Amino acid sequence: MLSFAWPWMGLLLIVPVSMWLLNRNRAYTSTDTRERKVTLLHPDLHNLQAAFSTHRPGTTIGTRLYYLLLGLLWIGLCVALMRPQWLEAHTEERSEGYDLMLAVDTSHSMEALDFTVSGEQVSRMQVVKGVMGRFIEGRQNDRVGLIIFGSRAFVLSPLTLDRAAVRHLLDDLVARIAGDGTAMGDAIGLGVKKLRERPPGSRVLVLIADGENTAGTIPPPVAAQLAASEGVRIYTIGVGSDRKEVPIVENGRLITRDDLGFDEAVMRQIAETTDGAYFRATDTSALESIYRRIDELEKSKAESRTVMLPHPLYRWPLGLALVALLLLGLFPGARARRFNRGGSYA
Repeated sequence: MLSFAWPWMGLLLIVPVSMWLLNRNRAYTSTDTRERKVTLLHPDLHNLQAAFSTHRPGTTIGTRLYYLLLGLLWIGLCVALMRPQWLEAHTEERSEGYDLMLAVDTSHSMEALDFTVSGEQVSRMQVVKGVMGRFIEGRQNDRVGLIIFGSRAFVLSPLTLDRAAVRHLLDDLVARIAGDGTAMGDAIGLGVKKLRERPPGSRVLVLIADGENTAGTIPPPVAAQLAASEGVRIYTIGVGSDRKEVPIVENGRLITRDDLGFDEAVMRQIAETTDGAYFRATDTSALESIYRRIDELEKSKAESRTVMLPHPLYRWPLGLALVALLLLGLFPGARARRFNRGGSYA
């Protein structure tokens, strides 16, 4: 659709017409009595008059061409000043995404080999990486952040729409990167601190842990109450199996330990306090079903709007004006002169 940003500049188009009408009226009404009374005496009056006179164009075609080029020049400049633009309709799909902060346990127990994939034993960390990676890729319109916690909690990635960057950081995680302990309460508090700056109603914290709270300064129940007061919903996921003895690699040797479980009551309490949900991941398929359920719970409301994108077109009328100006310069003899009454040049 063609439009003009400054349509009022089109009033300049009537300026030449107004000047022509004004000069025409003056030519009919004005008289010069001095030229009628003064007589110039000169021995060669004819040659003197020829030396100072401006000749009219030789043909009628030259006169018309001059006025045509002059008109095109003025019209091109005026239309360029009106800023013509072509408006292109663009439909924009907007979604009210959620703010998801993922808190991942990176303590020593995440190296436990109590999961099996394709008949091969894998660690808890490997399973969480695979499933959470697919989960991050599926959050098309959500901001995703990443917190890791061991003996202390750290923000590895703030909330961002760059899901590829978060996925890259997740893939590079290794166990014990933040210490051997499990500061679960500190991780919740840190997640609440980052989510409280976001709009209410879209704050979600996904807590993945496999052990008891053994480090940190904030007890998990207190951190959960803080999250509830800030409108942050926490979905807790207990990663591990029901085995009493779990194999784990320590100092290059494969051993079994019986203290790698998790406090299910505390994680359930955290979820209930914040109006979230608790899940128990006992194998790979169970962990994947947990994320599918979260996807179903956290649907985003989509909306669309149409905006008009302007594409400027001033170059075309401006180019036409420049061509007309160039042609006027190439044919200076085509400039017309009109004689008013009394013999003077107009």
